[in-house]
Amino acid sequence: MRYDSITEAIGDTPLVRIDPSVHGLRNVDLYAKLEMLNPFGSVKDRAAWHMARPGLPEAVRRGETVVELSSGNTAKALALIAGLHGLPFKSVTNRMRVPEIKDLLLLLGAEIEELPGQSECLDPMLTEDPLTLFHQELTRPGSAHLHTDQYFNARNTQAHAEGTGPEIVADLQGRAPDWFVACVGTAGSSTGVAAVLREHNPDVRVVGLVARKSEFIPGIRNIDEVHEVGLFDPGTYDTIEAVGTDEAIDGMLVLARRCGILAGPTGGAAYTGTVRQLRAVQEELPEPTTAVFIVCDRGESYTGYVRRHRPELFDRPPVKNSVATLTDTEVESAPSITPRAAREWLATARPLVIDLRSPFAYAALHIEGSLNIVDELFGELLRGGLPFGKRQPVLLACPVGDQSARYAALLTRMGHPDARSLAGGIIAWRDAGAPLVRD
Repeated sequence: MRYDSITEAIGDTPLVRIDPSVHGLRNVDLYAKLEMLNPFGSVKDRAAWHMARPGLPEAVRRGETVVELSSGNTAKALALIAGLHGLPFKSVTNRMRVPEIKDLLLLLGAEIEELPGQSECLDPMLTEDPLTLFHQELTRPGSAHLHTDQYFNARNTQAHAEGTGPEIVADLQGRAPDWFVACVGTAGSSTGVAAVLREHNPDVRVVGLVARKSEFIPGIRNIDEVHEVGLFDPGTYDTIEAVGTDEAIDGMLVLARRCGILAGPTGGAAYTGTVRQLRAVQEELPEPTTAVFIVCDRGESYTGYVRRHRPELFDRPPVKNSVATLTDTEVESAPSITPRAAREWLATARPLVIDLRSPFAYAALHIEGSLNIVDELFGELLRGGLPFGKRQPVLLACPVGDQSARYAALLTRMGHPDARSLAGGIIAWRDAGAPLVRD
């Protein structure tokens, strides 16, 4: 095959059958759509090119900067596309959580601006959120940027309605699968593919996978975040199910070790979620049943992520004092306190207040007198034991109270008698009218 541009290699990715001896499901033909084999390495190549392409000639003429609110694969693809056209690229995010991706973006010449966003993805309802204000500025007429706007741009979905979905149907000899399972990030790929599949098979079961509350899987929103995405339509999915970090990593290992597919955590989560869904209804499935899931990207950029959660895979001893080892029961029973009760507690017991958010979010607004220790760093501190005495009461705060609950549970397990999570997080504190200060 000969191409005049690397962008011509986007799409036409393989649909690979997973051997039944691997997944263990009777009378099920399970296929992986290998979007990791797009030239820039992910499913986002399609959307990035489809969103940027119409505006590139004018952007080149005016010397504009390509901008996207992204900290992952969309940013990577757009950085490469911008470079192809001699344009700079700027990634705006509230937090780069995968160091390898950040390093790669810098290597590609991208500018990275981290703003103090209050949630992991853009929430247009948070009108005072710096990330939201930046988005509003970019979308104003006359902006000196080519803003691809992945959370709201219909061309994100269209890229998959015109490409990914029809490719799946063509590779299945003109028919749609019985099941389609997709992880939900911007919701562009799942929405676009689902629409095409339903045109060929109105009975196709579409399953959306999200991360469990308070767990981070790169490229997947959790159940709270997904409703903040402009392209997300709950009507697209017959059901939405949650997957956990360990399930994502387990799926990565199966795909790599048994199938030769070097998938990232999102692909691992998609595989595990698909098998789990089908196994639960296996006795009711028609014979044969066809199912498809998407492998979104490659695994090489996530070795640090896997090492933090599963050190034993790298010949390192398991970490005893880690939130990754907590059970759901421990997290659900973690001591918490409402904003109103917390204000009274602050005045009487004078607890140490630890704000687990990013430095940017902390600098924007925080509880007066609180100490900013980003959650990953706080986790590292706890691996060596309690960093403060047991007589010191502790109040933990994060954006919405999910991550702080996990650390409150861990401190309780470690024997701290009075560590509490701020219920609802800094957002609940703000909504209750409690005072916040800024640096």
